[in-house]
Amino acid sequence: MEKVRCMLSNANLPKSFWAEAASTACFLINRSPCVAIEKKTPQEVWSSNPANYSDLKIFGCPTYAHVNNGKLEPRSIKCVFLGYKAGVKGYKLWCPENRKVVISRDVVFDETAMLPNLSLKDSSNKENQKQVEHQINTESTPQVSTKIENRVASSPQYSIAKNRTKREIKPPKKYAEADLVAYALNVAEDIDANQEPSNYSEAISCEDSEKWMFTMQEEMESLHKNKTWDLVKLPKGKKTVRCKWVFKKKEETPGVEEPKYKARLVAKGYSQVPGVDFTDVFSLVVKHSSIRALLGIVAMHDLELEQLDVKTAFLHGELEEYIYMQQPEGFTVSEKEDYVCLLKKSLYGLKQSPRQWYKRFDSFMTSHDFKRSSFDSCVYFKKNNDGSFVYLLLYVDDMLIVAKDKGEIKKVKVQLSEEFEMKDLGPAKKILGMEILRDRKTSKLYLSQKGYIEKLLCRFNMRGAKPVSTPLAAHFRLSSALSPQSDDEIEYMSHVPYSSAVGSLMYAMVCSRPDLSYAVSAVSRYMANPGKEHWKAVQWILRYLRGTTDVCLQFGRTEDGFIGYVDADFTGDLDRRRSLTGYVFTIGGCAISWKATLQTTVALSTTEDEYMVITEACKEAIWLKGLFSELNEDLQISTVFCDSQSAIFLTKYQMFHERTKHIDVSVSFFRDIIARGDIVVSKISTHENPADMMTKSLPITKFEHCLDLVGVHC
Repeated sequence: MEKVRCMLSNANLPKSFWAEAASTACFLINRSPCVAIEKKTPQEVWSSNPANYSDLKIFGCPTYAHVNNGKLEPRSIKCVFLGYKAGVKGYKLWCPENRKVVISRDVVFDETAMLPNLSLKDSSNKENQKQVEHQINTESTPQVSTKIENRVASSPQYSIAKNRTKREIKPPKKYAEADLVAYALNVAEDIDANQEPSNYSEAISCEDSEKWMFTMQEEMESLHKNKTWDLVKLPKGKKTVRCKWVFKKKEETPGVEEPKYKARLVAKGYSQVPGVDFTDVFSLVVKHSSIRALLGIVAMHDLELEQLDVKTAFLHGELEEYIYMQQPEGFTVSEKEDYVCLLKKSLYGLKQSPRQWYKRFDSFMTSHDFKRSSFDSCVYFKKNNDGSFVYLLLYVDDMLIVAKDKGEIKKVKVQLSEEFEMKDLGPAKKILGMEILRDRKTSKLYLSQKGYIEKLLCRFNMRGAKPVSTPLAAHFRLSSALSPQSDDEIEYMSHVPYSSAVGSLMYAMVCSRPDLSYAVSAVSRYMANPGKEHWKAVQWILRYLRGTTDVCLQFGRTEDGFIGYVDADFTGDLDRRRSLTGYVFTIGGCAISWKATLQTTVALSTTEDEYMVITEACKEAIWLKGLFSELNEDLQISTVFCDSQSAIFLTKYQMFHERTKHIDVSVSFFRDIIARGDIVVSKISTHENPADMMTKSLPITKFEHCLDLVGVHC
């Protein structure tokens, strides 16, 4: 930190650049001789290669980075040198014009000069402001300097009375001379009034200190009311877990009464010790397939569907371990300053909080005659003697409740409100980013992610992209051979948000978009080392979403029962020659479960890979059938359609022994199930098999037909 202070002072940079200075200081220390290792450098001892000093430059010096913006545009932009980028052959520069950090290899350094002090705290220093604009945005000519001086002097935001030399004027929130203060605005250290405080000290010293203090007092009252802890002396040999205040300022929503200021006390659970402060860490959540299955039942029988939310859910869990926490900052009890909090209830931030909350909720539900599903631990159901029933799905603190009439739902709400602090959200409209729309007149229920997809497109700058008609075109032949091979490609891909984009697409696929299954499966295989062609494939998927934001799952009242479709793509993986498994299950003609993934072993024939797909599909069919049987749905026989006649014969008879003896017994477990008639495997034409879109790229006509077969509509 001594080096950091010296570097910032020498470069006339504000404290906002401390992280860049610290990174550069570490870079230099690793390349400096050390007495402890016989005057060698840590870099040399670690890598056995001598340090290279040819690329070292003075921190904070002016630089000129090469750009090519057009024939008549300047060939360089003036920047500030901030250090060295790890893993990339380039320098880290700050561009005042764009207010961004850029990485560039083609750079000219001016190590003979330093920029002046760029701090905006003293806006009365007009000469300093003139030097800032002169150094960053103009050439060093007397004529331009005179024009800048006149312009700054005439600016109303910076006009200062001549007789008031001691007065310190705050920088205004908005500036007319954007290019003059572009750099200063980004590194200003003063906390804006609209920003959220990052700690307790900032909260009590900002303009809204009274409001933040009021919200903290409300949080403390809630914790004391819940009997979250007892003040005790810290036993010998025990350590405390620290805590902090987290502040959030909510945007005002017209017609919705929500607190604008919110403070929450959070434990720093990262300091907990496994086996001492916690054991198991997990949070049971309802499966997405269970949510869609329940929505299908709601649409088929026109049931009531409402939603609840638990306020401060994690505060209801009973702790089983002894955890000692420091008293909250600003709320230390007088004459007990040396006491600590012995936690009795779980707190946000603790490792075991999600687990303890589920155990508390589960014990409450079972004590009120609800049964927990043996197929999904977050599905609860209660059946009365008069034929009425209630279904409840739990996802951490969000609940969906289903019943024939609202009276049964109201009873459950009253029971929950007596035990927990609940928020009644009325008819279900949105859960986990999925929008639920109902048309009771036509008995239709729609599950959409339009809002999430629009945010996704905006996040990756694809809102103005040209739409395409299929998720992945046939010309994409993705393989690991397309991964970066040169330093330039590695540097290019280091700035591409590939993992983030694929993860975002995966969530849309898991929730409500089976049409993305094959495309997301293809691009997710190269997360470790993606190339430009892989990124183009991701952009293609985003372009497809650009034209299909309104696509949704449509549940309705139909006579179609529980049906499954399977398909495989023989050796579809170009790297390891593994086949692709794809299946989709529908109820009432709408998809409720789907999957597209590579098989774990290499299939030796198309019959074998189709046979293994049927195995995976039958596992899912058994699970779904068990779930429906618990929910009192009459689904005694499930049909799985396959377009391979030889694979169907193989499931029924022990034929082709010489060709199939290498298949493990576990793959053939469902022969007994088929023999009992629990699951029927039938032949279907390839043209009528919607699982075909889960394993390969299809022409637009066939792709749209597959979407119609699984209830995906605009």
